[in-house]
Amino acid sequence: MRLILASTSPRRREILALLGVPFEVIAPDYTEVVSTHLNIEDEVLEFAIGKARSVAVHHSSAIVIGSDTMIFLDGAKIGKPSDVADAKRILRLLSGKTHLIYTSVAILDGCGGDGLQTMAKVSVDMHRYDDEVIDNYLACNESMDKAGAYSIQGEGSKLIAAIDGDFLAAVGLPLQPIAEYLRHRRIEPAVDIDDLYGAKEFLNWRQFK
Repeated sequence: MRLILASTSPRRREILALLGVPFEVIAPDYTEVVSTHLNIEDEVLEFAIGKARSVAVHHSSAIVIGSDTMIFLDGAKIGKPSDVADAKRILRLLSGKTHLIYTSVAILDGCGGDGLQTMAKVSVDMHRYDDEVIDNYLACNESMDKAGAYSIQGEGSKLIAAIDGDFLAAVGLPLQPIAEYLRHRRIEPAVDIDDLYGAKEFLNWRQFK
């Protein structure tokens, strides 16, 4: 069965590759427009479905995986920054606070399976930092394509005090439900998913308890 990741994210590609199963990457033709009427759980899942559907419509005989990540803080949804000034605004909001990362997965299965819609929620505590720290971080050029304007797996990890939840979901793709679905469809990962999560050898995973 043909497996496609509908994503432009290098991190999602790297995470899915941890399973050791062959897959293709196709950029989704989908524009994320944050709404005012949907709650974050529904919206982040809608975005994942939209990305997967935009690829599946052209590749009907494939299993297509879409995903999306959004941050929730003080009742507000936070996505990717629009520019550097917006990134600075977001990082100021996050300083010294706890926010939630919602990462969704939508699998559209054109090979006869039921597909999957699921979501992981991760809690992140941020250090308290000032504008000098923010400006130094922005100079690393990690912010512009990241929800919340920081990279957990990069220099942005220094802004984080603690993570409670699935590190891979926080980075961009919860791997366990995907592995379980593929196994159900008789696509066996080359690694034991429990061992993978136990070893925590991906990027700076071990930095976080």
